[in-house]
Amino acid sequence: MSASLYYGDNLWHLRKHVADQSVDLVYLDPPFNSRAQYNKIFDRPDGAPSVAQAGAFMDTWAWNNDSETAFDAVMSRGGRPAALLSAMLTFLGKTDTMAYLCMMMPRLIELKRVLKRTGSIYLHCDPTASAYIRLMLNSVFGEEQFRNEIYWYYYNKIHDSRKKLFPRATDTIFFFAKDVDSEFVFNQLKEKRDTPFKQLARKKVGGKMINARDEQGNLIYRMKEDRTLDNVWRIPCLQPASQERLGYPTQKPIALLRRIIEASTKPGDVVLDPFCGCGTTVEAAQHMERSWIGIDITNYAVSVIEERLKKQCDGFRAPVVGRPEDMDSARDLAKRDEYQFQWWANWLVGVQNYCDYKKGKDRGVDGRIFFRNGPLGTGQVIVSVKSGRIAPTMVRDLLGTVDAESANMGLFVCLAKPTPEVEAAAARAGNTKTAHGSFPRVQIITIEDLFRGVRPRLPPIYQAEDDVRPGKLRTQPQEPQMSFRFPIAGGKIDEAEPREIVYPSAQLLLARAGMRGA
Repeated sequence: MSASLYYGDNLWHLRKHVADQSVDLVYLDPPFNSRAQYNKIFDRPDGAPSVAQAGAFMDTWAWNNDSETAFDAVMSRGGRPAALLSAMLTFLGKTDTMAYLCMMMPRLIELKRVLKRTGSIYLHCDPTASAYIRLMLNSVFGEEQFRNEIYWYYYNKIHDSRKKLFPRATDTIFFFAKDVDSEFVFNQLKEKRDTPFKQLARKKVGGKMINARDEQGNLIYRMKEDRTLDNVWRIPCLQPASQERLGYPTQKPIALLRRIIEASTKPGDVVLDPFCGCGTTVEAAQHMERSWIGIDITNYAVSVIEERLKKQCDGFRAPVVGRPEDMDSARDLAKRDEYQFQWWANWLVGVQNYCDYKKGKDRGVDGRIFFRNGPLGTGQVIVSVKSGRIAPTMVRDLLGTVDAESANMGLFVCLAKPTPEVEAAAARAGNTKTAHGSFPRVQIITIEDLFRGVRPRLPPIYQAEDDVRPGKLRTQPQEPQMSFRFPIAGGKIDEAEPREIVYPSAQLLLARAGMRGA
């Protein structure tokens, strides 16, 4: 049984690391383009807001040059997917929805490539995109490969009665086989009836059915047999108090994934989840003795999965491919995706509050670190990540931002070693006084330093159990988006306004893993 966890864009990893016809089951729960905004990830055990709240993602997309590139790539392949995408462009135009579909189509094509002839794919979606997704699956796999439209009925969901509509209590899961003419794996499942009932046992005597009785004359009853599982799956959604709940906004119950894996694989088969989020699929596969491949584009999700497996699977650790472990891989990440490099570097240095600026000027703020500042309350460090070289003018700019943000100090996290001129400019910035003594007003730390275990000189930073309420933070515009960044950038955001998210550092994540059940 093998296990592989990949950090980065799933399209890139599928093409580079997953061989043709090597996977038995694909399950994917991609972002739906539903414009959902997930603000609140982690709560303190007492239910109060924590600094470890994080915006998971705002799954919106916007048509741009990357959308054009993705569209052209599908057109160049030809065939039914190209014909469908072309028709959709005519119908939808260059809209946000079309950008989303352009993101999904090449991934579906790759998922078909990696599936064995005996394999299956289950695609989980909600009504926002299900009609389009079904057409795309038909074009890639063929409508004759369609097996079921499964309805996950989460009957215990709490609904907002103020909305003028019938509350939604289902998601759709499309089930396609790679090749229905092959002996594709399918295990017919049984389930307990919702309300078990007694059925009178009868026996045939002299051609007539009579009631069966025991020696005392009492009627004999028996439980009716389990029924064959149909396409409506009654599985409760996770409630806030669930021991299984991690706090990840789109987390699915492990019972749902166990059922899919049981239906369409056998022990030792390979399960792939290209949008694995908090790792429900890979945990289920690990428990059920299946090999698995998990891919996620956020370092945060990969870290959650690592801790989840360690906690729930007897300390199991899967190798992580794509996350920098040395300078060469760090440079490679910066070259492939500057935003993911920025987020990874923030995570590495222990940032608690991430700022995601994908449009317009970033104003020199890529993250914030909060620390205890005694009677002065909460102190703040402005973090600026640089994948290129730093000029002395950048030091002055960072100092200006520190002053404008009423912060205590600034920190550069750099891929390249700073020049003597930059180091001199930082030294001229002097020190700042805190409740814990004096600290350099501007510090520079390199990725190489961090790999060697060198840390910036900072006062004690807040941990997961602390209640941090920085007043400045509450005045900031809140448009959270975790880095669900595919080659198609997301969101219609005012270019003049940054998006700022409170996001747990590695230290916060590790502490949290020991505080709550996964």
